[in-house]
Amino acid sequence: MAVAEAKREAAEARIADRPLPKGAKWADEARAAALARVRSMGLPGRRDEYWKFTNPATLVQAEPPAASVLETGESPVFGAVDRLKVVFVDGVFDPAQSDELAMEHIEIQRLSEAAGTDIHWARDLYGALETRGQTPVDRPLAALNTALAEDGVVIRATGRAPKPVSLIYLHKSDSSDAYLHHVIRVESGAELTVLENGPAAARFNKVMEVDVADGGTFHHVCAQGRDHERRSATHVFARLGEESVFKSFTLTVNGVMTRNECVIELTGDRAVTHVAGAAVGDGVFHQDDTVFVTHDAQDCESRQVFKKVLRNGAVGVFQGKILVKPDAQRTDGYQISQSLLLDEDSQFYAKPELEIYADDVQCSHGSTSGAIDEDLLFYLRARGVPRAEAQDMLVIAFLAEALEEIEDRTLADELLGRLEGWMARRRQG
Repeated sequence: MAVAEAKREAAEARIADRPLPKGAKWADEARAAALARVRSMGLPGRRDEYWKFTNPATLVQAEPPAASVLETGESPVFGAVDRLKVVFVDGVFDPAQSDELAMEHIEIQRLSEAAGTDIHWARDLYGALETRGQTPVDRPLAALNTALAEDGVVIRATGRAPKPVSLIYLHKSDSSDAYLHHVIRVESGAELTVLENGPAAARFNKVMEVDVADGGTFHHVCAQGRDHERRSATHVFARLGEESVFKSFTLTVNGVMTRNECVIELTGDRAVTHVAGAAVGDGVFHQDDTVFVTHDAQDCESRQVFKKVLRNGAVGVFQGKILVKPDAQRTDGYQISQSLLLDEDSQFYAKPELEIYADDVQCSHGSTSGAIDEDLLFYLRARGVPRAEAQDMLVIAFLAEALEEIEDRTLADELLGRLEGWMARRRQG
């Protein structure tokens, strides 16, 4: 009882001075219901099963820890990609830096505008997938976002989008505490790619709800910002219809604390979902990927591929579950999590899970952790490659399987080039 009470007190402290945003009746009701969920669950604590490897203290405390803004002078990630840019500064939409919110086959609005409209397609989705994702595991930080987020975008794809929608998160204040909530609907036969990049804020809480109708396709590529001191909790909730496709990849470099949660339901036959991530951490770095995939239809495919490279005491976490319901026959589920530890001080925690109630399935999971292969390192050094450069070559090769999950090779090459550049600059001091 004492633990539960402490969690509820933490929730009350977090919401005490932050009133619910106001909008149309449906938005107000969704936010009020989310606030009730937060108050009932309380905010996460270290004793919660899915937080035992990650201390949520700095994510739940009332005031965000200060985070200095990192100025790298680098060109923007995805800067060479033809895209529709939507810019947020410390969690607030910036129209001056954004493109016009208009594109063929796409309806796009700010959340604040959509939530003020009495009749809107988003009313059936806002908070709905997040609510479904609370079972069987409580996700109170996501409910907190649904209750308090004022900004974000709502996107409806009615055909094949001619170019990606790029959500750019800029960090300007060392004390910013940002919430963004995005709602995305991909209609039958439509296709959309969403890019995300940037550190966003000193502390960042994001929810993305994605509903992919029958035959729809959704691609998501995220490069989380390089600010060394940032903290973030991100959540993706997705529901897939028949013969639909959902593919998501996230690259995490730097940051004190990063928790990425992905909750996916395959509700239509022959749906496909791939979720992948790569993390490179150095020193005070804690990165957690928590994934829950539910197969609730026949002949579906899911794939989870996560790679982490850790050094100088960095910590990586992977918690992944595949749940196969009784009628989800002929499920094909695959899960792999691997870490490369570049010293004896770094740590990797893995909790892979399978829960299967159908008879005709092919499901596998595996997790490994190890050091650089000394034989391969010797092979490269014997051919004149300096040790540091040889080690970086092996790191890139290790991460390749996760990067290959990005279907668009232009985007994959962009992130690969960034990684290679960051490593080269690190070698040079």
